[in-house]
Amino acid sequence: MIDEFAKEYLHHELRNLREAMLWKLDGLPEYDVRRPLTATGTNLLGLVKHLSLNEARYFGEVFDRPFPEPLPRWDDAAQDDTDMWATEHETREEIIERYRRVWKHSDATIDALAIDSLGHVPWWPRPNVKLFNILVHLVAETSRHAGHADILREQLDGSTGTEAEYAHLQSDRATWAARHATIERAARAAATHAEH
Repeated sequence: MIDEFAKEYLHHELRNLREAMLWKLDGLPEYDVRRPLTATGTNLLGLVKHLSLNEARYFGEVFDRPFPEPLPRWDDAAQDDTDMWATEHETREEIIERYRRVWKHSDATIDALAIDSLGHVPWWPRPNVKLFNILVHLVAETSRHAGHADILREQLDGSTGTEAEYAHLQSDRATWAARHATIERAARAAATHAEH
């Protein structure tokens, strides 16, 4: 009974995080979803592309249920780091639709297997895993990147949050500006005290 609860709980979390990732793209122009927003080039559409490739592999190859479409290989030097950004030839729709197809494939794997079903991750130090391990890993990975996406989106237009249904509850710009000023004052005061 606890196994089924754990499986459904983790699967539910993964579904919510996936939707949050796509929500971060809503309403943004093409340039804003693609442009590098950090020194390392992190961008919103690249995060979605990265998650789709990771999820396809982890719920596919690991359980001998390969995703039915070609994917770039991790061990191909020519493809080095291209999973983190979209080329000018890849459309937003193409990347989003592939992510949705990956969801269906992953969901079928999750539904078909018991939480203690065995898999193999040859690139991990301890390669023998269970579906439980991969569910936890993908929830953590998707959550991590959803946090990145939240910060990137906030930098673009001030929008924050993890679920579209609560977007209307966001504070206005004046409230955020006041909060920012309060935190800045506290940081400066602490720095001054630390110097003395």
